[in-house]
Amino acid sequence: QVQVVEFGGGSVQAGGSLRLSCAASGRNFGGYSMGWFRQAPGKEREFVSFIGWRGGLTDYADSVKGRFTISRDNRQNTVYLQMDSLKPEDTAIYYCARHSDIGSYYDVGSYDYWGQGTEVIVSS
Repeated sequence: QVQVVEFGGGSVQAGGSLRLSCAASGRNFGGYSMGWFRQAPGKEREFVSFIGWRGGLTDYADSVKGRFTISRDNRQNTVYLQMDSLKPEDTAIYYCARHSDIGSYYDVGSYDYWGQGTEVIVSS
């Protein structure tokens, strides 16, 4: 059984930074690509960032490009999302998920295991 747990959410003022962590259990964590998504109140869950299983491939939503950085430590079974220059529009529940290796990594339906989410609130 695979479990995914996110940590590190909180409240911060605009311009500040937060670092989210995603710990995943289960064997062969290093063999799977991982993604971060977010869902703001009243909105659909949206893609934020993706990292390939070796960490060499990364991608970001245009709205966070240049401000967020994704990374992973396969020895620690952990994925990170460093969020800098935060804006009020970044306020959302942030979810980490394991890509199933099927389908586009932009699509929610291509991920098979999800965490419970961690809340990020950015005040102006």
